[in-house]
Amino acid sequence: MKSKKIYILLGHTDAETLSGALANAYEAAARAAGHEVRRQNIGEMHFDPILHEGYKTIQQLEPDLEDFRENARWADHIVVVYPTWWSSMPAMLKGLFDRAWLPHFAFQYADHGLTWKKLLKGRTGRVITSANSTPWMLWLMYGPPTVVLEQCLLDFAGVRAKSTIFGPSERASERKKTAWFAKVAKLGRMAR
Repeated sequence: MKSKKIYILLGHTDAETLSGALANAYEAAARAAGHEVRRQNIGEMHFDPILHEGYKTIQQLEPDLEDFRENARWADHIVVVYPTWWSSMPAMLKGLFDRAWLPHFAFQYADHGLTWKKLLKGRTGRVITSANSTPWMLWLMYGPPTVVLEQCLLDFAGVRAKSTIFGPSERASERKKTAWFAKVAKLGRMAR
């Protein structure tokens, strides 16, 4: 298998969580398989997640957001790990994308505004999330919890992403969590 450049973003502000452990399992397996890995933990990043004037005025990007963009450009494969809260991603993670996933970086609209170029085309991605509900129940009640990140953000920019959803997380036994870590480690080895 060909070695890949993998960028891992932990989207939980606390790295000492199930999300952090899942990111660790992916990273360790990817490194052991010979992949080149870069990682950022959102809880260690310093940036304002709020668009104070919407997109009317683009705020200057902080160094950690510039690093995020550089890592996304560098990567062959982008992995985002986070907990599902209220059927979506945490606010800091959404704020990161609001601020950094901009035209001329992730996409570029055509002059007529009806189509766009996917500027990160050719990359693959994996969204890994946990929820305190069974994944099928969450999907049945509210739709896929990863749709915004997987389709509206990553795919919009050309990153062909797939999702892995674990749950119910708070009631999961150690045996169940061990199986989740094994699945994530396999994904990390295969850079998927």
